[in-house]
Amino acid sequence: MNQPLAYVHPQAKLAPNVVIEPFVTIDKNVVIEEGTWIGSNVTIMEGARIGKNCRIFPGAVISAIPQDLKYAGEDTIVKIGDNTTIREYVTVNRGTKANNETVIGNNTLLMAYVHIAHDCIIGNNVILGNATNLAGHIEIDDWAIIGGMAAVHQFSHIGIHTMISGGSLVRKDVPPYTKAAREPISYVGVNSIGLRRRGFTTDQINQIQDIYRSIYLRGHNVSRAVAIIEADVPATPERDEILSFITSSSRGIMKGFSKNNREK
Repeated sequence: MNQPLAYVHPQAKLAPNVVIEPFVTIDKNVVIEEGTWIGSNVTIMEGARIGKNCRIFPGAVISAIPQDLKYAGEDTIVKIGDNTTIREYVTVNRGTKANNETVIGNNTLLMAYVHIAHDCIIGNNVILGNATNLAGHIEIDDWAIIGGMAAVHQFSHIGIHTMISGGSLVRKDVPPYTKAAREPISYVGVNSIGLRRRGFTTDQINQIQDIYRSIYLRGHNVSRAVAIIEADVPATPERDEILSFITSSSRGIMKGFSKNNREK
C-alpha cells in the first residue's frame, strides 16, 4: 500500500492490501476495502466508500462534489460495491441532501469517460459503455447494459435486464427486460438473448414477450394494457416486475416505435 509518490490523507481508512499506484490522491473521510487496486493519477475525494476487489483505472475522479448549484456543502457520500471496474477518466459525483449518496453496485463495469452525476443509484452487474452520461437522480436496475455515448435524462429509471443502443438519448423510463433504440427512444423488442444467457426459460421469455405485445403492439394505451395484463396474465415475478415498474413510473415509459413517434 505504501507508495511514496502518492498522497493518502492520514484520516483515510485503507485495507492493508489495497494497491496504490504513483500520483494517486486520496482525501480524508475515504474508506477502501480489501483487494482494491487504484491506478496512477486517480483522485478519490471526501466521502468515497469503495468495496472489495475493485479496479479504478488512471485518471478517474471519484466522489467530487455535485455539479448542482443547489449543493451547499452538505456531508454526502459515494458508495461503490465489490468487484466493480472503473475505467479511465470516469467521474462519479457524490450525493446531495436529496438522497445523501450516489450508489454503484457490485460487479459493475463503467467504461472510459463515463459520467455519473449526484444521487444516481446503479445496480449490480450493470455495464455502461464508453462516454455514457447520467444526469442526477437516475436509477438503473441490475443487469442493464447501456451502449456508448448514451445520455440519460435526470430522474429517469432504467429497468432490470434492459439493453439500450449506443448513442441513445434516454428521456423516458425504459421498462424491464426490453431493448431500446432509435430517436426518440423506443421499444424495439425484448432482450431475449440476454435473458437466455442469464438462465431465463423459454416460458418466462414468451410470457414477457406477450406482455409487451399488449403494451406496444396491440393498439392499447398504457393504462388499458396494464388492466388487461393484470386480468389475463398469470402472476409471475416477471409480470409483477413489469407492472410495478410501469405503474410507479414518474416520467412515463418509452413508446413503441412508429413513423409518427417524433418529439415535437
